[in-house]
Amino acid sequence: MYDPTVARLTYRALLGRRRALILGALPLLLIVIAAAVRGLTGADDQTASDLLGGLALATMVPLIGVIAGTGAIGPEIDDGSVVYLLSKPIKRPTIIFTKLIVAVAVTMVFSAVPTLIAGLILNGNGQQIAVAYTVAALVASIAYAALFLLLGTVSRHAVVFGLVYALVWEALFGSLVPGARTLSVQQWSLAVAQKVSGGDLVTSDVGLTTATVLLVAVTVLATWFAGQKLRSLTLAGEE
Repeated sequence: MYDPTVARLTYRALLGRRRALILGALPLLLIVIAAAVRGLTGADDQTASDLLGGLALATMVPLIGVIAGTGAIGPEIDDGSVVYLLSKPIKRPTIIFTKLIVAVAVTMVFSAVPTLIAGLILNGNGQQIAVAYTVAALVASIAYAALFLLLGTVSRHAVVFGLVYALVWEALFGSLVPGARTLSVQQWSLAVAQKVSGGDLVTSDVGLTTATVLLVAVTVLATWFAGQKLRSLTLAGEE
């Protein structure tokens, strides 16, 4: 189910100079802001939770997911080079699964690691806040990568739609509108983080069981649909 050649090509596409700069800018900004806040306010658990929840989990993680998820396959479909890949004797589910693994790995590295660093800077992991939000970023990375990989297979405007989803739904509605929170990857990952922290600073509007089921369901279904779409592209190319 995992093809090293497809993985190498996908890593090379995602970590090219332009995308690497974009991927690195958001984490660097988070760490700089965390250092500035720590210098101005000192170690404060509530401030750490607010910054990691509002900037890292609600904004940075989905944006990086957009870049990694859509970038794993979208450009190949847009420029037609995916036909070359599909002409190789590689099973279509293997291509999708390999690209998903790469997208998840890139999203995790560029979101979870800086979240942990920022959390340690802000309050030294007081009340397990840094670790809790890091786990949330790890969990969210999987779902976001799957969702945006699917988006990259079904639309030529995947980045635009992904940005709208990340900035409007997750960062705005997912944080402010009660009804929308149940359908927010952010809230699902917060449910896991709440379990890790065990305190009152990290909370979610979704129960842990519901969040776990939804995270798994969305990841599996998005991956499956992406595979189906790739099969239809194969038929079109062969015809």
